[in-house]
Amino acid sequence: MNFKRISGQAKKLIDQRGGTEALKGDLEELKTIAKGKGSLGEKAKAAGAALKDPGQRTASDPETSPPVPPATPPPAS
Repeated sequence: MNFKRISGQAKKLIDQRGGTEALKGDLEELKTIAKGKGSLGEKAKAAGAALKDPGQRTASDPETSPPVPPATPPPAS
């Protein structure tokens, strides 16, 4: 077993998902899903969907809430 290769692959995967901060965001989102209401199947589907978007943040945590995009003015007529 080549541990150096495995650790390199793990680092590459973490970097692809947005780094350690995004990984922490994913963990918080999964915690919220696990503690929420619903059947095990519903939670599994929600967790799968959540992991498709790396680093997605929960709206319930103000420290990790996503930034508000700037308002764009309407096109001039």
